[in-house]
Formats: sequence, C-alpha cells, structure tokens
Amino acid sequence: MTQLTLDMNCQLDTFSLSIKQALPLKGITGIYGHSGSGKSTLLRIIAGLNDQASGQISFDQEKLLDTNNNCFIKAENRQISMVFQDSRLFPHLTVLANLNFAVKRSTGKKLNINEIIELTEIKPILNTPITKLSGGEQQRVALARAILVEPKLLLLDEPLSALDHASKNNLLSLLLKIEKQLNLPMFYISHSLPELQQVADNLLVLSSGKVQAYGDIHQVIHQLNHFDLTASGQSYQQTSLSLPVKSIDVYHQLVTLALGDDQEIHLPHSNYLKKQLTASHDVQKIRCFILASDISICLSEPIHSSIVNQLFGKIIDIEQEKSQVLVAVECTNQMFFINISSYSLEKLALKKNLSVYLQFKASAVRSQINQ
Repeated sequence: MTQLTLDMNCQLDTFSLSIKQALPLKGITGIYGHSGSGKSTLLRIIAGLNDQASGQISFDQEKLLDTNNNCFIKAENRQISMVFQDSRLFPHLTVLANLNFAVKRSTGKKLNINEIIELTEIKPILNTPITKLSGGEQQRVALARAILVEPKLLLLDEPLSALDHASKNNLLSLLLKIEKQLNLPMFYISHSLPELQQVADNLLVLSSGKVQAYGDIHQVIHQLNHFDLTASGQSYQQTSLSLPVKSIDVYHQLVTLALGDDQEIHLPHSNYLKKQLTASHDVQKIRCFILASDISICLSEPIHSSIVNQLFGKIIDIEQEKSQVLVAVECTNQMFFINISSYSLEKLALKKNLSVYLQFKASAVRSQINQ
C-alpha cells in the first residue's frame, strides 16, 4: 500500500509543528484537534503551500521535501489538490469556466469532465455565476475542480464549517461517493468528531503541534474518552459504532443493527439514514455513536421499560476523576462507555468484571452530524 511518510518540523513564531508519522494513502483519514493544534499548517505543508518546514516528506515513494538534499517540490508538481473552508473559486467566472480552468491544469487527461459533473451533482448550475451559488453549491464546485486536476491525494480543510446541517449531510455523502468511485484518498480536517466519525477510516489527532493519537477511527475516538475526564470534556465521550443492518421497521420508523449474533441496537429511521441505506446495494453497515452521558447502568434486567435499547455486558474498567466516573462495559465484543456520578458508582457498588445491563433510547443512537 502506498503511503505518505512525514518526518518534519516547522517553526512558526511561537508555534512548533513536529510530526513523524506514516499515513496510508487509502480511504479517508480524519485530522482532529483543538484550534491551534497544527491541522491546517500540516495540510499546507503536505500541499506545498508552506516552504518553512524542514525534514523529509515522501509521497508514494517520491520525495516532496528533503532539506538535507535541498529538495522541495512545488505545489503545482505534487499531484495533490486542496479544498479550503471557502471555495476559492474564480468569482468572475461561471461554474463551467471554473471547471475548464482545472481541466487545462490536468496532466493525466484520464477523467471525463461530464462524469465528474454528474458525480458531484452540479449539472443544473453549470452556467451559473459563482456569486449566485449557495455555500453548499460552491463547495461541490470546488470539489469538482479539485478532482479534475486528477490528484493522487485530496486535502480538505474544514470544507463544511460554513454550511447548514442539511448541506453538511449532503456533502458528507458526496465525499464518500467520490472516494469510493474514484478510489481517491483524502485527508479531511474537522473540529467535529461526529462529522469525522461518519466518513473517516482512520483518525489523526494533533495537540500542540504533535501527534496525540493515530489509528482506526472507532478506536481513536474511544482513546479520546480517556484524555479529558472532566466536566468540560464529558460531552465528547462516546461509544463509536459501525454495525450491520439487521432489519428495518417502516411502521415504527426504526432501524435495527446487529450487535454480534445475540444482541441488537435500535435507532430512528431518519431521512439521512434512508439515503444511506438506498445509496448502496451492498451489505450495509451504519456508523453511529452514543454519548456516554446518554447511557444508564442497571444491575438487573429492565424488563418493564419503555427504553428500547437494553444490552447485557461486563464492566471492564472504571475511571474516576473527582465526582465524574467513566465506566467501560464490554457487550458482545463491543466496548461501550458510560458517564455516571461517583454517587451512582457507590450506590450500585460497581466494580470490574461485574455483569450489568445498559439502557439507552433509540434517539440516543446518533447517525447524523446535526444531532
């Protein structure tokens, strides 16, 4: 598998970015971190838009940067495209004229402009001036233009940050469609974990210019649960899931996901889920997450309850920080994370290896970024 190999440093005034990491060029890699952690600087260095870094960067076995040998490949020669927060389209041109500009820059000539127009769903607006487009439309055009250059890697720097929820959902679905059909690897920056959870295969977490974590999206999200066990970080603690669809109850508007062979999880059959389920004829898996604050723990089976999701599991770990407690429970080889108070911990006498039941509403299982 081809990869991007980073072994570089970049000093910008009082901020220092130092990264040594190999990133496989496959699927979508999410890049996450607080403001000022170095996310955008990293993408600009990879794209060749920042020439202040020192060290080495190899892309598909080709040196993009090697300061020891005075090697710096210019941005236009890297076969890497970048989409920014703002579309950076030419405002005085129409959509089609913007796309034709990208076609002229392409060296491969393998992609058909009409196919990319269909793929990015912009055919109805081809003759529209850029200034007349909505934010979502502009970002779809920016995506199409970036793709038409025929890059080997697409960099996305918070492309959805200025969009409303409906436009964000549409663009997320479009990114997945583009990655699958064109087999185009992407690095995708976002401040939103729910956003990244929906599209990323792997997650790179930056903190103060250094790699804090990297790996499978679900595993890294679970690692983040332990980084900030405080009131300010509690809302981000969650269980991240990717489970196969077992059944769809149209009458009750519920989708049932299989958790192993003997347990299941129910979630609302929303319009967004409906699009996901009809977008592919393959065996469908749904990505979703449950906030740790939305799950409760019972010592006995809650037989008479209106709460539809009830799972049996075993406590694997208990982590306490003053009055806040994070409990890790394994249910059918899937880890679930639950926030409770120190009072509840003492009242229920919870301990490792104790068998418990988990409860959470169907509405607590979230698969949309606007939830």
